[in-house]
Parts: sequence; C-alpha cells; structure tokens
Amino acid sequence: MAFASRSGETAVPAGTAVVHDARPGLLERPAVLRLLSFLLFAAAWEIAGRVPVSFAFPTFLDTATAFFGLIADGSLPAAYLSTLQPLVLGVVLSALIGVGVGTLCGLWRAGEFMLIPVFVVLQAAPVAAFIPLVTFIYGIGMTAKTLAVMILALPVIVLNTYKAVRNVHGSLLLMCRSFLGTPLQEVVKIVLPDASPVIFAGLRLGVAAGFVGVVLAELLITPTGIGDLITFHRSRADYAEMYATIASIIALSTLTLVGLQWVETRIFRPEKRGR
Repeated sequence: MAFASRSGETAVPAGTAVVHDARPGLLERPAVLRLLSFLLFAAAWEIAGRVPVSFAFPTFLDTATAFFGLIADGSLPAAYLSTLQPLVLGVVLSALIGVGVGTLCGLWRAGEFMLIPVFVVLQAAPVAAFIPLVTFIYGIGMTAKTLAVMILALPVIVLNTYKAVRNVHGSLLLMCRSFLGTPLQEVVKIVLPDASPVIFAGLRLGVAAGFVGVVLAELLITPTGIGDLITFHRSRADYAEMYATIASIIALSTLTLVGLQWVETRIFRPEKRGR
C-alpha cells in the first residue's frame, strides 16, 4: 500500500521494485546520432571549402547543387547505367565462385594447399598493376571491367569463407555424424549455417572491393561510366561536379553495404534483430 507524504508525492513502500523507463533518449537513438554525424561532416566540409583548403576543393553546398544538376541533366544516371553492369556481374560471380571455392578449401586439405596461397597473393598484391594486363588480354569491353571487379572482390570472399569453414565447431560436426548425416547434409545444415556470420562479412567486404575495382577499371581501362564522368569534370576543372560524382559512388557503396547488413539480419540472422 502506498502512502502520501507531506510534499504531495506518493511514498513507495520498502521492498517495492521501481521500474525505470529503459527507452533511450533522443540523443541516444542510432538514427539521430547518424543524422548528427552527417550534419557535422557537412558543416566541416562547408567550412573547409570556404576557408578554402584548396582552390580545387568546393564547398558542400556547391557539391550538393552540382549533384542535383548532374541528376537533372541525366549524365549521372547514364553513367551509373554503364557502371553497374560490370559491377553487379562481377560481384555476383565473385560471390558464387568465392563461397564455393572457400568452402571447398575449408573442407578439403589438398584444395587449401593448392588454392589458398594464390588468393593470399592476390589480396596482398597491388591489384591496380594487373588491370593493364587484363586490358592487354581482353581489350576494353565488359569482360575486362568484370574481371577487374572480380580480381579485387574474389580473394576477400574466398579467404573469409575458408576461415569460417575451417573454424566450424567440431562438436557440431560430431553430432551430425553421430546421427548418420550425409556429407551433403553436414555441409548444408551444419557448416554453412555455422560459418554464415564470417561468410556474410566477407561478402560485404567483397562488395566494397568490387566498387573499388569498377572505378579503377573505368579510370584505367576505358573512360566510361562513373570513371569517365570523374575524368571529364576534372579535365574541365569542374571540381564541384567531380566531387559530387565521387561522393555519389561512396554513398551508393555505403547504402549497398547497409542493405546487405539489413538482409543478413532480417533473413539469415534473426538472433541479431533485437540488437
């Protein structure tokens, strides 16, 4: 039973649990913090452009105006229409081949010794040096740009998948074998689900590397798409348009990675939904 004190407040009897509101405050919400981070970044960019840091460094407002201008005249959508074709094709092929090869190397010791050193070298090598070689062999078409994407994305996906499969809990494998599970059931129902967090991390890193690869390909192989737009505006000293194009590809890659993380959480990792 609660009693009223002289100050008008209700006194809580001893031993009664007090429930506090666990909802985060306004400044503790992730969406608000992300918005504040973006606003701080935009303000710092605007100040740096007005100082100016360099005559070739535009303000944030000039870059945003140039971005909407590129959309309005159709040059940015047309550039992305050309860029996304080798990017999507290269990333999809890298994901399919990378997960397959990484799983094979994780389960088969001979495959590990034969293939993993190749992908380690590819990951450590200066990949931009391979792009002229790809151009010399395959020309300046779609094949060369797709291979440039795969050269950067494939090693990351293969190595992450290999490490994930190699570190699957042995007790789970023993349980599957004790219930007379077939090798295919062991891979599909035990190995891949247990390794999925690291595999998805590798896929996200592979997609990020694919964006780097397609921009390098369009800058070094043939001036098309986003690479052509960057080169064209740099040659004309249209720095606001050049920075707007660069910022757009960075924003697209960020949104793509966030989307992949959302798909992973909502569909493949339901245990992370409440975090």
